[in-house]
Amino acid sequence: MEKVIITGADGFVGSYTVQHFLNNGKTVLALDMGPEPRRLKEHKNLTYMQCDITDIKSMMEKIPQGVYDTFIHFAWAGSAGPARVDYNLQMQNALNTVECLKAAKELGCTRFVCAGSIMEYEVEAAIHSQGSHPGMAYIYGMGKYIAHCMCKSVAANIGIDLLWPMITNAYGVGEFSPRFVNTTLRKIINGESLQFTAATQNYDFVYVSDVAKAFYLVAEKGKPFCEYMIGSGNARPLKEFILEMVAACGPEAKPLFGDVPFTGTNMPLSTFSIDAIKNDCGFEIDVPFGEGTKMTMDWLKTIEQ
Repeated sequence: MEKVIITGADGFVGSYTVQHFLNNGKTVLALDMGPEPRRLKEHKNLTYMQCDITDIKSMMEKIPQGVYDTFIHFAWAGSAGPARVDYNLQMQNALNTVECLKAAKELGCTRFVCAGSIMEYEVEAAIHSQGSHPGMAYIYGMGKYIAHCMCKSVAANIGIDLLWPMITNAYGVGEFSPRFVNTTLRKIINGESLQFTAATQNYDFVYVSDVAKAFYLVAEKGKPFCEYMIGSGNARPLKEFILEMVAACGPEAKPLFGDVPFTGTNMPLSTFSIDAIKNDCGFEIDVPFGEGTKMTMDWLKTIEQ
């Protein structure tokens, strides 16, 4: 692995991943929709290209064949916020992913690495439980699951190695979305009430630079047609994460548990196991949760003043 294409390269996780590849001496073609990158910094081994992956024909006309060996796919519209429940958009994301897989093969790449989600497992559990009433929040995970299923068959058919890292919950400096860690930290900063479910459901979080490292290791060492969970290796009930975050970032805050009803699916701790990525790729995290949330809060304070 020497020259890689990365879609969604100027996004939160994508930009960290690009930097990690550059730090390890790789050449990167970064694809994203903006005319200029907002997060990526100039580097002698980095080429940025404005590209809309919904127009594969145009993308293929811009990228030379036979130059790149690995294709890493992050581009996914509606990964946070209200668009997560847009089933038309999420289905289109899945179809776009398959088209990127086929394009990777045509460009001469031998490996296609796609960002999956632990929500794929939650979808399976929710859908196949008799009498279940899964909420609209599962639509995003359904899109990822459908993409995974279709890509595995297509990859086997056209002859390209598929690797499927599955992110538990990425967080960190540079994320603007209203996801759990960011929302909770903003409440701590603003002195707002911290109300949660009983928070007995199992969870895991992983700092964004560790996610980037995981993608690099999977691309380099992962076994074809395998999936790899990306997490801290210390999954536990959500309440324990919340208490650790509060202790690190706002010890004066008083979290209230049980005031919010829990409507999701509680996955067994075995689902969060990172044994595969540890054993096959040598992955270990560098940033503990308390340290990562403190860095994130300090950054949030600078952008919200």
